[in-house]
Amino acid sequence: MKNDQIRNIIFDLGDVILNIDVPIASKSFADLSGREQHEILTIFKESEIFRQFETGLMDEPTFRNYVREILNFPDLSDEAIDTAWNSLLLDLPPERVELLKKLATKYRLFLLSNTSSIHITQVNKILEASTGVEKLEDLFEIVFLSYEMGLMKPDPRIYQEVLEKAGLKAEETLFLDDNADNIRSAGELGIETIHVQKPVTILEYLQDYAV
Repeated sequence: MKNDQIRNIIFDLGDVILNIDVPIASKSFADLSGREQHEILTIFKESEIFRQFETGLMDEPTFRNYVREILNFPDLSDEAIDTAWNSLLLDLPPERVELLKKLATKYRLFLLSNTSSIHITQVNKILEASTGVEKLEDLFEIVFLSYEMGLMKPDPRIYQEVLEKAGLKAEETLFLDDNADNIRSAGELGIETIHVQKPVTILEYLQDYAV
């Protein structure tokens, strides 16, 4: 149901705009290294490698070298690592981009994503191939990325920074995310929220806003 107070809409990226399948990445790394998927998941969780990468504590070369180290696979190529890491990124339905373009005529649009530089490079390739739009910045007023901000959702500070940098009022701002913790944290700051849950998509959730 439409909230007439809304002037701004903040979108998550994965499973909101771009379809993703997170477990595929651990399977890809398992296939690369000859290990079991559950073993890869344990190694990655204990090392917090993705959290470090997605909060900017690691740059790309450091990330790749750390992957080689924790998998005990020194000969793994940059390309192989990037391909495995990007394997969780699926398709970007063009109709979602058309929705964003329509919404942009009425609302200020922003992106807020927990992500890494390797993923964003690949996302822009997927975006251009499927829609002709070159980069995410062409669809949003400001693109807020965790690895550039040094913060990750659901840390409330990341939402506060978005509100401050963009000059937004919480009660005039709608945030869409597929993660319940992220939604809860934003809601506690007074931001209007929509918890995106498949198979329903932003096309349905924002139908009234696009009219």
